[in-house]
Amino acid sequence: MPGSARTMAVCTVVGLVAATAYTVALGANGWVWFSWVVLALVTVGLVAARPV
Repeated sequence: MPGSARTMAVCTVVGLVAATAYTVALGANGWVWFSWVVLALVTVGLVAARPV
């Protein structure tokens, strides 16, 4: 996995942890989870588009 894809994957995992912590601490917020889903989809797209 190239460096940029690895960085995005790490950011996605950190975002998941942050979204989960936010939900536990302050309650569910749809925008937090929507933002994380968008980040995850961008990461998947970046990984899928990398040269073989």
